[in-house]
Amino acid sequence: MRLDKYLCESTDLTRSQARGALASGRVTVNGAVMKKGTHVVRDGDDVRWMDETLVPIGLRYIMLNKPAGYECSIRNSQHPPVMHLLDVDKRERLHTVGRLDVDTTGLILITDDGQWTHRIISPRHRCDKVYLATLAEPLPDNAEDLFTTGILLEGEDKPTLPAVLVRVDERCARLTIQEGKYHQVRRMFASLGNHVLALHRERIGPVALDADLQPGESRYLKPDEVTSLAQTGDSDAAA
Repeated sequence: MRLDKYLCESTDLTRSQARGALASGRVTVNGAVMKKGTHVVRDGDDVRWMDETLVPIGLRYIMLNKPAGYECSIRNSQHPPVMHLLDVDKRERLHTVGRLDVDTTGLILITDDGQWTHRIISPRHRCDKVYLATLAEPLPDNAEDLFTTGILLEGEDKPTLPAVLVRVDERCARLTIQEGKYHQVRRMFASLGNHVLALHRERIGPVALDADLQPGESRYLKPDEVTSLAQTGDSDAAA
């Protein structure tokens, strides 16, 4: 990696600030002052800025228990973005893996690895997403069959992919879908004449929301969780 990029990857310096740090002689590589941003940093090199050893941040994979009232989009909104819940360096590099509505709570994945994100959200891989929905009205007797067949949402020309609905009680259900259409879960229940009072995402693919995470809390994914999500859909249908 070029030295100027290495500085930006391991500090809060912008590219122009990194060039300034190099020009001032405050950066050393293996004990020698290095002023060329084009210098290639190799594995094992000791890079220091103002005598502090630098290590690139690298790719990050985070799970967050999203509380209600936070926006996954980075566009201007009256709601605070979920990224503000994270206390990490270079937060601006991160993005959410898909989105949850402002009023929806639960598992959201956050990363700076675009290829990993694509693997999870690509419709081709059909990664399961599991939601717990609290409803205003009792479910009809044939709700399971309707969701298994697929539901034609208002404004759509094709029904949803088959989904699995499991009743928790007459006004609460656990729903597994393999798509991510706009407000899909709420629209699916609305097609039955019902209204979702609360919606909570419990799982994405093989990874469940950590029960120890309180709303607004996050943790880095374990290596096996990162790998299992990257392999989602290889052998069976998931979203």
